Amino acid sequence: MKFRPCIDLHQGKVKQIVGETLNAGRQGEGVVENFVSEHDSAYYADMFKRDGLTGGHVIMLGGGNEEAAIKALRQYEGGLQIGGGINADNASSYLEQGASHVIVTSYIFRDGELNTENMNKIVSEVGKDRLVIDLSCKEKDGKWYVVTNQWKTFSNFEVTLDNIRYLEQYCDEFLVHAVDVEGKQSGIQQSLVRHLANGVTIPTTYAGGARSMEDLELFRTLGQDKLDITVGSALDIFGGKLPYRDVVAYCSGRA
Repeated sequence: MKFRPCIDLHQGKVKQIVGETLNAGRQGEGVVENFVSEHDSAYYADMFKRDGLTGGHVIMLGGGNEEAAIKALRQYEGGLQIGGGINADNASSYLEQGASHVIVTSYIFRDGELNTENMNKIVSEVGKDRLVIDLSCKEKDGKWYVVTNQWKTFSNFEVTLDNIRYLEQYCDEFLVHAVDVEGKQSGIQQSLVRHLANGVTIPTTYAGGARSMEDLELFRTLGQDKLDITVGSALDIFGGKLPYRDVVAYCSGRA
């Protein structure tokens, strides 16, 4: 189990927000912010680089974040993935700026369903080995479905074991946001962690709800040590109480 760090960007600043509130207001006035950093994106990228953390991600939450994103990618060349508004037309430019992978959700999940044409386009553009598919999902009727449009719109794509296997043909990794608990520090979505551990065969990073060392221990057990984890709002570097250094040590086996 690896700790995958994150840099979430909103209006050009490093923030931790409750994801479901992203489109609550036109100018962001309805967004619930857990934390707004006084440091820029390069500060965090340099920290993760010095600590040898690989496979983390930069997420652009809306427009106006490109400059800050590129600053982070250049600071830690080859060490960070990038997502948020990625498509076949702009993906290569972010790889050229230093991203190890590009992350896609809405581009390949269009009009409530998987768009295989767009998926094939971006694979042709960047290659399977540079692509991460974000399976941000919510629970409905006891099943997991990919959600898009800033996590407000349910697609008809169910995260079944067969569908996981199908998508694995097209990407190098999965990033899975547990939308129901993302940014709420309410504990990990245990049933989703179990489900993913039983299905994935490629590197997969889970994000959502982790708030304590006990959560990390539970995640390692439920995830059968197959999954990696992102921790955001709970970390002390993002205004929380969970010591970043303890998380790094635990996930690296030094604790």
